[in-house]
Amino acid sequence: ADAAIPTTPEAGSFKIGIEPWLGYGQWHVADAKGLFKTNGLSDVQIVNFAEDKDINAALASGQLDAANIATHTAMGMVAAGLPVKIVLLLDVSMTADAIIAGKDVTSIADLKGKQVAFEEGTTSDILLKYALAKNGMSIDDVKAVPMPASDAGGALIAGQVPVAVTYEPYLTVAMAQNKDVKLLFTAGEDPGLISDVLVVRDEVIKSRPGQVLAMIKSWDAALKDYNADTSGGRAIIAKAVGSDVKDLNTAFDGVRYYSLAENKTALTGDFTTKTFADVEAAAKNAKLLQADVTPEQMIDPSFVKAAQ
Repeated sequence: ADAAIPTTPEAGSFKIGIEPWLGYGQWHVADAKGLFKTNGLSDVQIVNFAEDKDINAALASGQLDAANIATHTAMGMVAAGLPVKIVLLLDVSMTADAIIAGKDVTSIADLKGKQVAFEEGTTSDILLKYALAKNGMSIDDVKAVPMPASDAGGALIAGQVPVAVTYEPYLTVAMAQNKDVKLLFTAGEDPGLISDVLVVRDEVIKSRPGQVLAMIKSWDAALKDYNADTSGGRAIIAKAVGSDVKDLNTAFDGVRYYSLAENKTALTGDFTTKTFADVEAAAKNAKLLQADVTPEQMIDPSFVKAAQ
């Protein structure tokens, strides 16, 4: 099948859905540096969305060719019957998603009976339930205080809750405001548990495989550019997500971008054999996934294999 992927992309536009998250940042670098055109793509449209539900709807209705989404979100889509495939692992959150606590809480076991602020149905939900399960506990052992991730850190600082689960840049803000606030448990304890992928509609994979391949090459070219000029790349990404770069440096440090070379290993190795099962179990545990999905059903490694 690899031989069938044309090295010259088909004509026409390619529409990709994105949210304001650092992990998707290399698309903004590719756009700013003209790397789509370098790879033969004349018209890549990066379409911005504020919420998962909107990006999911646009993908389902065919308004988008591809979307950048969390791994567990992709599983939910496929479980719901949406014909998409993961073609690229974009990023893995290491310390950019975390459970944070003040000085009275020093372990996950200490969470028993305590109030925990977090946003339900998100990566924070998955991380909390994973950490609890890893310590022989469940959500029933804590007092859940549902609120948006943007408010959870503030609730901890204000003393409304002793524990919060959130992500960058809110983690950095919370720790800057109170020196007693620390990372109690991070996503990096199981690298890939909180990760993002590029999904492409099956119809696009069949009809425009050359475009898909060129998109993957563009991501890799952007990441090379970013690694060569990280401060410049971070400035481009910060502007695109609407934040000040100095507020985001710690956040960037907590995210690991995946290159094409790493994808060649991951999509045929660890990500498929281990990470996928961990994310699926965590998403089910968080009640974000109702049906079984398999790597074979969801991952198409042929593009990263074909890309040079």
